[in-house]
This record gives sequence, C-alpha cells and structure tokens, in this order.
Amino acid sequence: MAIKRETPYIWVTWLTKLLVGENSCEWAAWFKANHESSSWAKTPSNFDSASWQLGHTALLNRIRQTAEEEGKVVFTESQNHFSLRGRTATLGGKPDLITVSGEHGMIIDAKTGQPSPSHHVQLLLYMYAIPRSLRQYKGIDFEGKVVYPDHEAYIPSFALDDTFIDNFSELIQRLASHDPARKVPSKLECSFCNITSADCAERVETDITSDAETDDF
Repeated sequence: MAIKRETPYIWVTWLTKLLVGENSCEWAAWFKANHESSSWAKTPSNFDSASWQLGHTALLNRIRQTAEEEGKVVFTESQNHFSLRGRTATLGGKPDLITVSGEHGMIIDAKTGQPSPSHHVQLLLYMYAIPRSLRQYKGIDFEGKVVYPDHEAYIPSFALDDTFIDNFSELIQRLASHDPARKVPSKLECSFCNITSADCAERVETDITSDAETDDF
C-alpha cells in the first residue's frame, strides 16, 4: 500500500510536459508527489538505461570539456542537486551542468532525444529554483541552454517571466493538494507511466512499454 509523504515532494521533470500540454494527467504527478516512492509498485520497462546513460555521459563530457577549455568553472549533476521548500511542497531537481562568471550564470542540460518544448520548461524551472535554493548562487542572473547532439537552444533570463511563474506555481498547488489532481487515463500517457493498476484502477493497459528517458526518482 502506498505510504503518504508528510510533505509533497515534486521532481522538476514531473512538471514539464504538463506545463506545455504534452501530458494531461496531473493525477500521476500528484500520486508520486504525495506518496513515498519505495512504497508503491512500478510497471516494468524495456528502456535501455545503459545505452542511454552512455550516450548522455558522452555528450555531457563533451559539453564540460568545452566549457573548461573556455576557462569556466563547471559544476556537474550531483553538485547541482537542490530541494526548494515552498509553502505547500518541496521542488527537487538536478541540472546537468552549471557555470558561473561574476553575476552571470548558465544552466545547461544535455538531451540525447528529439527536441521538445518541455526541455525549455525544464531549464526555466531550474533557472527559477537554483538561485533560491542553493546559497552559492543567490543573486546570480541565470540563462539556460539545452544541448543536443547536433545543435543547441538558448533560453534567455527574461523568459522566466511572471506568467510562467504563476502557471507553474498553480500547478504545484494542485499537485500538493490533499484532493487528488485531475486524472486523464489514455493509451499514450499510460504507456509511459510507471504507476500500476494496483494504485490506478483506471490505467489503460497496453502492450507499449516506456522508452522515455528515466530519472533517479
């Protein structure tokens, strides 16, 4: 039986596709946010995590080497882990790379898959949370960059505007609520969801298994 958390914990990547409309089922993120991960069963996946990790690490090393050759100090993955505590929930994440020069900072994420608007949203969430949760970055004006194997996409600091902040704040409040968020079962979203029918009776069973990138949570 899934065990309730004392305080909801929301991983950044649970928000991104909901914010851009690629996903509609807020209930899945609500369930994960409000229940201890070790207490509920997960669906099996045929995702080749070893191959993904090799490709991601190679791209990450290339980005880091280039930044260091430019004389930048680079902080990687676990050094960048944050937990931003709010009034209703804690927001957690782990950007791939962070570089800082004076009062200017760059948050970089490496993506080996196809470009998606959710990748930009992920960087915006990092740009919001990092200077508020990690003391060493307080007051730093951050930009973002998504690096793909064949091109890069920049996110300017002004993209983090009040409208975006209001939208993701409202989503966090819905996911942190005691009342379950909106459930929208569908063949596509259920095929990428690791919550079993033991906890979601409305789950649409399918032969399609998830091949999406995975996270540590």
